Amino acid sequence: MRHLRVRLAFPPRTRHPMHQFLVDHPALHREELWSWNFEGAAPAVLFRVEGAREPYRKRIADVDSIAGFDLTTGGDGWFYAFVRGTPTAEEWEWLLAFAYASLLVVPPVVYTDEGDAVFEVVGEPDHLRGLLSELPARVDTTVERVGEYDRRRGPAVPLTDRQREVVAAAVDLGYYDVPRAATLADVAAEVGVASSTVSDHLRKAESVVMSELRGPTG
Repeated sequence: MRHLRVRLAFPPRTRHPMHQFLVDHPALHREELWSWNFEGAAPAVLFRVEGAREPYRKRIADVDSIAGFDLTTGGDGWFYAFVRGTPTAEEWEWLLAFAYASLLVVPPVVYTDEGDAVFEVVGEPDHLRGLLSELPARVDTTVERVGEYDRRRGPAVPLTDRQREVVAAAVDLGYYDVPRAATLADVAAEVGVASSTVSDHLRKAESVVMSELRGPTG
């Protein structure tokens, strides 16, 4: 059994309204799609959302394609969203690319605040190759990992390219050394952005890593 770790970069016009809201709203950081059922007139999906619950609730209530939703209280800085609705035409197009009998998507599918979706697929090698050829050409597809599937290798942490760049600079400069050998200002000077931007990228990256290490909670 082989696996791929894939990143899909959706152009703004092809994103679901709630994914675009994730990109646009500073208080929302990412959505994790943990379970789905595409049978029936209004498919059902379960998300774990990192960010502010109230802005999300107000926005999803205004999306015409959403037939219903229920948000849990969740924990500190996150909540679950059970959503019933109709995928957009663009979503159906890339979902149908996975209609191979031997392919399985391994949850979660992570939607980032940069407009990407990151996930792992397992299955037969020929069907994995076929999947890549069936994905819509207007969706930029990057294969980030390929090989034998073994979840014990540790979490596949879906950081954005910019987050990876900032984290790499922070590690190289000694920001995470004990005692700390660099400041946020040092990292900012290295990557050419403001210290506040570096702080935001590192905070989001740290949140992703810690959530992945802990795993899903009830």
